[in-house]
Amino acid sequence: MVAWQNGVFDHKASHPVLAPAEKALKMVKFLKPGKAVIVLNGRFAGRKAVIIRSFDDGTRDRPYGHCLVAGINKYPKKVIRKDSAKKTSKKSRVKAFIKVVNYTHIMPTRYTLDVDLKDIVTLESLQSRDKKVTACKETKARFEERFKTGKNRWFFTKLRF
Repeated sequence: MVAWQNGVFDHKASHPVLAPAEKALKMVKFLKPGKAVIVLNGRFAGRKAVIIRSFDDGTRDRPYGHCLVAGINKYPKKVIRKDSAKKTSKKSRVKAFIKVVNYTHIMPTRYTLDVDLKDIVTLESLQSRDKKVTACKETKARFEERFKTGKNRWFFTKLRF
């Protein structure tokens, strides 16, 4: 990296950022499983979800970057102290969804969720209706369990916009 060439000072050659790169930079994969995202398009627009599996290079039938997400379709309501146990359990219910989403249709957040859904939610569970329903029910149970422990409070609050 010589800054002086033929008696002229080359600013770009001496600058560490503007100097030509020797090797190509590789993009960092930040859409990893466990990352909380917000769905931007479609029926579940504005809903929070968590990435289960990501396909950065795409597949044969989906030749674009996409991911398998599980999210909350219906958020739990606010629980107050004077509510009965029955009312509290009803307000604490969650409705879940499972979907394959294009990367351009999700917005990543700074939050991560350590909910283990990899064994329940797979691409095979989306093939038939009954498999998807059972996977949704199990996802709902795991989300409700996580809500009742009080962890990841942000994930279970409705997005206001």
